[in-house]
Amino acid sequence: MSPSSVLASVRDYYTGRLLSHGPTPRGADWNSAESQQLRFEQLLRVCDRAEQPFVLGDYGCGYGALLSFLRQRGFAGSFRGYDVSPAMVAEARRQHPDCAADFDTDEAILHGADYVVASGVLNVKLATPVAEWEAYALGVLDRLADLGRRGFAFNALTRYSDPERMRPDLYYADPCRLFDRCKTRYARNVALLHDYGLYEFTILVRR
Repeated sequence: MSPSSVLASVRDYYTGRLLSHGPTPRGADWNSAESQQLRFEQLLRVCDRAEQPFVLGDYGCGYGALLSFLRQRGFAGSFRGYDVSPAMVAEARRQHPDCAADFDTDEAILHGADYVVASGVLNVKLATPVAEWEAYALGVLDRLADLGRRGFAFNALTRYSDPERMRPDLYYADPCRLFDRCKTRYARNVALLHDYGLYEFTILVRR
């Protein structure tokens, strides 16, 4: 499969979730608001909260749930969201019409962000062969590294998940391999979080 066909499959999948469940955690393919927020808390550990305001980019922003989470906690910086689904971007704009937030289907909107975070974008491979999805996932990490001026963070399902719970349409990454890639390719300051109760991990890369 070509990268464009992979993206088209992902776009159609998440657009379908939004149409079926609306702007809710299930609409972004999460089981609950609690698990969605727990993921946000891990990803945002990459940011230096003492140096607000900063520009935060959300790679795979969906309907803008991360921005709602941040605003409830007093975030005063600028927010930029990218998503491959036009329906998701339209919903994010509808929910957040203020000038301090921009959403687009062009990832170039994230250029100049201090930090870029990505939640769930490596998980849903659908029918893409594992080797091709892994190549796609590593390309996503390269883009996150290019976009986040001061750092980036991402999460992924873990290969240490219970075998009976693993699904063939999902991608379970090797956290050690991705930690090594981030440490040797992107920055010296890298943290692997694998202790927050979900079948996944989060990696923080700080410059």
